[in-house]
Amino acid sequence: MQKVVSAVSCQVIPFPLTKRLATVREVASKLREKNERHAEAYRNSIADGLFEHLAKIGLSEDEQDEQVGAFFSAVELEMFAMYDPSGIYGDRSVY
Repeated sequence: MQKVVSAVSCQVIPFPLTKRLATVREVASKLREKNERHAEAYRNSIADGLFEHLAKIGLSEDEQDEQVGAFFSAVELEMFAMYDPSGIYGDRSVY
């Protein structure tokens, strides 16, 4: 009797980076504290780490770009909200 081994393909669906609220808030808070030059270096460092993580779990470059771009959009929204406690930017739970 022969064993039949078949390859099973699957799609990795990562937890969206935009929903990692603690990380979004931490990055936004740290960016607020930095001057422009240091903020850019910090942002690049965070992006490099995110790209590395997403590549390790098998996301395509297009998916990586989309996830990291959305993450930094969420960080910007969080930063706006930090500067505006009055809430004119609305409900942040939708990012």
